[in-house]
Amino acid sequence: MEERLIKVGITHGDVNGIGYEVILKTLADVRMSEICTPIIYGSSKFAAYHRKLMNLPPVNISIISKAEEAGSNRVNIINCVSDDSKVEISQSTAHAGKCAYEALEAAVTDLKRGAIDVLVTAPINKLNIQNEQFHFPGHTEYLEECFGGTDEKALMILMKDKLRVALVTGHVPLAQVASKLTIDDICQKLRIFNQSLKQDFCIEKPQIAVLSLNPHAGEQGLIGKEESQIIKPAMDEAEKLGILSFGPFPADGFFGARMFEKFDGILAMYHDQGLAPFKALAMDEGINYTAGLPIVRTSPAHGTAYDIAGKNIASENSFRQAIYEALDIFRNRIRYQEATAHPLRKQYFDKGSDNEKLDLTKDDDADTL
Repeated sequence: MEERLIKVGITHGDVNGIGYEVILKTLADVRMSEICTPIIYGSSKFAAYHRKLMNLPPVNISIISKAEEAGSNRVNIINCVSDDSKVEISQSTAHAGKCAYEALEAAVTDLKRGAIDVLVTAPINKLNIQNEQFHFPGHTEYLEECFGGTDEKALMILMKDKLRVALVTGHVPLAQVASKLTIDDICQKLRIFNQSLKQDFCIEKPQIAVLSLNPHAGEQGLIGKEESQIIKPAMDEAEKLGILSFGPFPADGFFGARMFEKFDGILAMYHDQGLAPFKALAMDEGINYTAGLPIVRTSPAHGTAYDIAGKNIASENSFRQAIYEALDIFRNRIRYQEATAHPLRKQYFDKGSDNEKLDLTKDDDADTL
């Protein structure tokens, strides 16, 4: 029986940015439709506008009304915006934010009901997308609200190959970072990170580096006590759960000496501490992965890039990698679930009403090795 291709829901993001450019450039390669079933949530008119504006390679797109109609070996699109009458390239507008939200809402609805398997999001503008339904700093927090629970919290991971950087605090003002760090929160992020490295990336015993908050890891309390009073105690609690964490390391020396090459993951205390060095190292092909939730969502590591929108110079490498990683993670989760569903070999079997112990020394029908 032929294996069904994974259905990839793709949201168009901010229609005035480079979203459609990187989507169309990625899907112009016919091999993408051979390894998955792409379903764009957006507007065929917007797609045609961007393709014509930049003279992009043609993409054979089938308009469908619902995800169940998506055909294999082709690109599919669901028209789900209420007003696709205008594009204002390079501009942040309320209309663009509304279109971005409508596409995201439609894709999330389908993800909830299992009509698509994974979600890949093009960049949004975090300001113009705000409305009564979307009052979050970004995709990560919104998806946590949609799919999270008491024990399921989202964790932002920026990644490229073996470089994986997760954040304790995400989209919060720098002035609030120290007050938001707690032993419980850091320990929870370590637990989510550790589990993700196991089930999503097939690493049996992950080793996680933890960055300090203060310069020089606080210099033994001389320039900060968070390392000794919060971060290290959180690591000790995580160790009781079997989590292997190391540090806390001063961020400058850690990245400067390329110590990140020795670890499976890096936990940064705040956004720019982890993302600034990550993007310097891996901007072109880096991706953003939302770990910790029962769904798989990835996105390119870049933003809307208004400054180059409509100029046909945006690279699609990051978006392409986002699709590849979503497929890999989806498959890895299935393998992990299968491997851990019945971890112990059965020593008994049913025979009538009696349970007889297996005698592994007797096997009359076994071939002789």
